[in-house]
Amino acid sequence: MDESPFFGKNALAKAAEYTLNRIHGLKAFLFDGRIEIDNNPAENAIHPNVIGRKNWLFSVSEAGAKANAICLSLAETAKANGIDFYQYLVTLMTELPNLPIHQQPEILKNYMPWSKNI
Repeated sequence: MDESPFFGKNALAKAAEYTLNRIHGLKAFLFDGRIEIDNNPAENAIHPNVIGRKNWLFSVSEAGAKANAICLSLAETAKANGIDFYQYLVTLMTELPNLPIHQQPEILKNYMPWSKNI
């Protein structure tokens, strides 16, 4: 469609005009195979954050908000590395308290989600 068959200020005419004004961007995936046809993966990736944002209003304190941010970062990093988050937390909570991480902070490298030891 090169021009809108709709006229006036109605919603359909506005939608058609909006689409036509962005036609080059909408067709970009046809000319470059690296471009996704839609942004569903990006939308799905941020969905938990959008839902969580409502819950974070109830963090009560800055410390609570920081704890939420740390937990979310751990969960998303584990997920991005293909790790079962629950098992990862179990490993962290059972092993880290028994290690001298304050004297030897380099030990923590072995517990990063991308470590071969995890």
